[in-house]
Formats: sequence, C-alpha cells, structure tokens
Amino acid sequence: MRHAAALILLTLLMACAEKGKAPALALDDYRGQWVVVNYWAQWCKPCIEEIPELNALNEAYDTVTVLGVNYDGATGADLDAQTRALGVAFPTLANDPSGQLGIPRPIALPTTLIVSPRGELKETLLGPQTLDSLSLATEQTVSSKRE
Repeated sequence: MRHAAALILLTLLMACAEKGKAPALALDDYRGQWVVVNYWAQWCKPCIEEIPELNALNEAYDTVTVLGVNYDGATGADLDAQTRALGVAFPTLANDPSGQLGIPRPIALPTTLIVSPRGELKETLLGPQTLDSLSLATEQTVSSKRE
C-alpha cells in the first residue's frame, strides 16, 4: 500500500512537457503495465552500455514502460544534450522518485527499479541489465513481444 501511495505522489511531482523539460507523466496512466525506472548518468560507462537494452525493452513490449532518472539532476538544454548524445529514447523523469517509493536514493549506478502493474515496487536491480534480464524481471514472454 505504501508503494502505491508513493507512486501517486510521484505523479504529482513531475514537470511540464515542454522542450528542455522532462515530460509530465502520470504513473496511474501505466496501471496494468510494468514500469521500469532506470537511474543513469553521462559519466557512467555501464549506464551508457545499458541504454540500448532499455530502449529495446521500451519498444519490445506493450505492457512495459521505461522511465529514466538522470542521476545528476540535469534539466533543460543540458538534459536534452545528454539524452541525445547517449541515445536515450525513453522519457526521463523530472524528479528522483526514490523518496516517494520509500527507498533510499541509489548509491550505485546503474540502478533499475521494477514496478509491477499493481504499482508495487517489485525489485531493485543493480548494475547493467540486458533485454533478457529486464524481460525476465518484468515477467515478459516471447509471445508478449510487439510484432
């Protein structure tokens, strides 16, 4: 219950969807879907290597949404430049959701949070992930892939 309430609070803390700002996203819009929240930074080599896997996950399944968190809190033109340079194709949250999820801010990167379709924090993954490991963590199957 605490995690569900935290996810609702998270939706209230997101920024406006303007160029240079993180999009306003309501996690309630993703009820019934898996949400993968990934912490990344431009100086983190494992993060950079993991980004194509996260992009692939976001594109592969209709029931999974990937949302990023820039660990350094970049915003505006700086965030735009970083996401373009690294090829981040998934939305980046304006605010760190760790407090709202009832967990401490990650101290290691990359860190990936797996939120169930019921809005509950299911798992925290440390280190770089692959499409296979993320698919497994979000309980995806080959038959659930987009055509």
